[in-house]
Amino acid sequence: MSEAPFIRFTEVTKVFSRPDGKGTFAAVERLSFDIAKGEVVAVLGKTGCGKSTMFNLLAGLIEPTSGAVNIAGHAPFDEFNHFRGKIGIVFQNDRLMPWRTALDNVMLGLQILDKDPKESEEIARRWLARLGLSGHENDYPHALSGGMRQRVSIARAFAVEPEILMCDEPFSSLDEMTARDLRAEFLRLVKQDGKTAVFITHHINEAMDVGDRVLVFHRPARIAYEARMDGDARNAGREAIQAEILKVLSLEAPVAHP
Repeated sequence: MSEAPFIRFTEVTKVFSRPDGKGTFAAVERLSFDIAKGEVVAVLGKTGCGKSTMFNLLAGLIEPTSGAVNIAGHAPFDEFNHFRGKIGIVFQNDRLMPWRTALDNVMLGLQILDKDPKESEEIARRWLARLGLSGHENDYPHALSGGMRQRVSIARAFAVEPEILMCDEPFSSLDEMTARDLRAEFLRLVKQDGKTAVFITHHINEAMDVGDRVLVFHRPARIAYEARMDGDARNAGREAIQAEILKVLSLEAPVAHP
């Protein structure tokens, strides 16, 4: 790359104590990768491979045992306050507050950042409109479908104008048709706004549809395979990449990068 990576993991290891108190285990082991500004990276792996631990390290919620996590020259855990408003997160479940309307839920992050109330409402209404929810501003979560609630969640993440969007299996609880439409809408918004995004999934097709690159993790979290999803890969080379990912996921030990 011609410029410094926007996100960099350097030999990151994260060790936890076992719940029974008998020893420790590594959830992440010597994990290294770079992400360029404006790039969308899909992280794929089986349940328990360390994807969520990597996610929490990137969000600054936990500290590496060794190695370094760096975002634009800053360490997320050590400089947690620096990242207020700079990272937007979309979770597997919408995590809307049931006592707040759709509009008030989208405004939440802006209120936490002490944005002007009038400006915050305008921003929230604009994002609800961009997500196809005009006319539902005053609806409470219980009156919305699962897909609509997740749209509110996405609007909430985008509303604070984050530099990075982090998504932890955001569409896995939706039916496939709704998930497909929402994936396409999410990716369109990410690209339109030039966001950098890290998208965790355990679905191969979803990873290939969303990511500019796909990183396949083995347990403990380390990269077993990497594929760049350029134009050729998305078309003529898609079946070969999908077959290689299936092969890698079926192995117990990591394989070398292609």
